[in-house]
Amino acid sequence: MIRFFLTVNYTRTMPLQFNPVKLFSGTGSKGLSLKIAEHYGKPLGSVTIHKFSDGEFQPSFDESVRGSDVFLIQSTYQPSDNLMELLLMIDAAKRASAHYITAVVPYYGLARQDRKDKPRVAIGAKLVANLLKSAGIHRIMTMDLHAAQIQGFFDIPVDHLDGSVIFVPYIKSLGLKNLTIASPDMGGSYRARTFAKFFNAEVIICDKRRKRANEIESMSIIGDVHGQDVVLIDDICDTAGTLSKAAALIMENGAASVRAVCTHAVLSGKAVETVENSVLTELIVTDTIPLKQESSKIRVLSTASLFARAIANVNEHGSISDLFRV
Repeated sequence: MIRFFLTVNYTRTMPLQFNPVKLFSGTGSKGLSLKIAEHYGKPLGSVTIHKFSDGEFQPSFDESVRGSDVFLIQSTYQPSDNLMELLLMIDAAKRASAHYITAVVPYYGLARQDRKDKPRVAIGAKLVANLLKSAGIHRIMTMDLHAAQIQGFFDIPVDHLDGSVIFVPYIKSLGLKNLTIASPDMGGSYRARTFAKFFNAEVIICDKRRKRANEIESMSIIGDVHGQDVVLIDDICDTAGTLSKAAALIMENGAASVRAVCTHAVLSGKAVETVENSVLTELIVTDTIPLKQESSKIRVLSTASLFARAIANVNEHGSISDLFRV
């Protein structure tokens, strides 16, 4: 008779070991970074930016990052120095033996260059992804990419935070009786439909035709806005030309009110003046990009708490998707 014996090895389960967390900020996102650090409960680390007379600069950490989980916070809006500064900070952290480097990029610049929409053009969003990965990041955290597919440009984990968890509670607090969600163009229809699900609201679309970048030839509305309180949804507000024209067209078609929600307040050129002169009740944005000019029509909602919780969950191996519940 053959007997089989089962041997069971008991091993003691060791508690998870978390590496020390260190938060650092680039010069382009210092205000937001201070708020994130406050919500996280840890002061920002010290970074010195050495500047040369010709405009060249060199970031250096004023404290050890060896063995630490380093989070480098910097939006890459224009000028391109913001992106270059982030790349240099990543390289410095890698060469200083940081254990894990996460680039926290609230606004991912060049995201509108996500495909070849005409011959002989660059795909800037992919190039930036390659640069960040080559510099040495292990992970990237960002918010409301111009196209969600940009996540596929990275071969590392991407935490794509959803700005709706910030905007939805604010819109609900307004108590709008006849809420309708609108997209300022065909490309943003998916974003608008996703947002509308939180309110069980109808969606209308503004169909625009461009002559060239930042210049609209014509626009028409698909859907009924008569008597409705309309909220336009977009990810970026650049010149505010599209939003102002869409808002005017919506009001001409009998809407009771119109306001706009845009995550990233690029607001270039005379954008603030355009918003102030428009029929928009208000433009609701976040602080992923610091506001260049104050306006009574522009309301800024902070993303600091959301980013702080995301950083904590990454460090503690928690769920990021749990942060998207409104």
